[in-house]
Amino acid sequence: MTLTELRYIVAVARERHFGRAANSCFVSQPTLSVAVKKLEEELGVVLFERAAGEVTVTPSGERIVEQAQRVLEEVSMVKQLAEQGKDPLAGALRLGVIYTIGPYLLPHLIPQLRRIAPQMQLLLEEDYTVRLAEMLKQGEIDLAILAEPFHEGGISTQALYDEDFIVATPKGHEWELLESVSSEQLSDENVLLLSPGNCFRDQVLQTCSDLNRESMSVGSLQRTLQGSSLTTIRHMVAGGIGVTVLPATSVSVADEALLTLRPFTGPVPSRRVILAWRRNFPRQAAIEAVRQALLQSDLEPIHRLPDAPINS
Repeated sequence: MTLTELRYIVAVARERHFGRAANSCFVSQPTLSVAVKKLEEELGVVLFERAAGEVTVTPSGERIVEQAQRVLEEVSMVKQLAEQGKDPLAGALRLGVIYTIGPYLLPHLIPQLRRIAPQMQLLLEEDYTVRLAEMLKQGEIDLAILAEPFHEGGISTQALYDEDFIVATPKGHEWELLESVSSEQLSDENVLLLSPGNCFRDQVLQTCSDLNRESMSVGSLQRTLQGSSLTTIRHMVAGGIGVTVLPATSVSVADEALLTLRPFTGPVPSRRVILAWRRNFPRQAAIEAVRQALLQSDLEPIHRLPDAPINS
């Protein structure tokens, strides 16, 4: 039994597909399949049930994969402790960021982090919250910048900042005459939302209860349309297809030439952005460096939370 074989079975359990698991491990599918089969023969149990285009983890496999994940985390801990003994601000730091935060936060965060910790190489990963949470637990990334709500066992979090939501409409829309827009007014419009899986979509639906009911009703596609990214949604709104809700940090001067932007009527909906890490992650100085880099950045408009407590 080798650590490589353990990484392979964890990848197969995560991806539920041998081809995707092989890609994530940067090996060929035959190489991964042979290694998994070899481990199954050594252990005397079947870890995965194979079917056309589908892989299911057996009950015995579930327990073994969970233990393999713990082993890999402990191995990663050994390496991190060694690095910490040298310099916690040296070496690579693997940072995950969700799609609706990364493009707007990172250009402000990275220059500050280089100033605070010039020897620390930053390796970035953009993905959905669910995927980043798994990567965090499995030790594939060290830190993640996410949005609440977020609750995972073994993960500590600290609030970074709050940001308001903003309503965006096409130029010439009747709301141009309004100083602010209420969440109830959205239920009367074609509202463009991110596709399922994006936490910002869920936050918008939670904020606008009438819109949430509308999105669950028959024929709701006429009222709530979907886009794959905030950039795509901007273009759809500018084209007159509907209106949308954007996080304040995603709004730029260029948007004002294409869209009409209006604040919400109070209470203004918002989201809280947090930093998350494994509780046993040893490089606390690196965590603090990322937090300080954000607090000292020129990212606007946000409400910084410099003394926010850590939630374990």
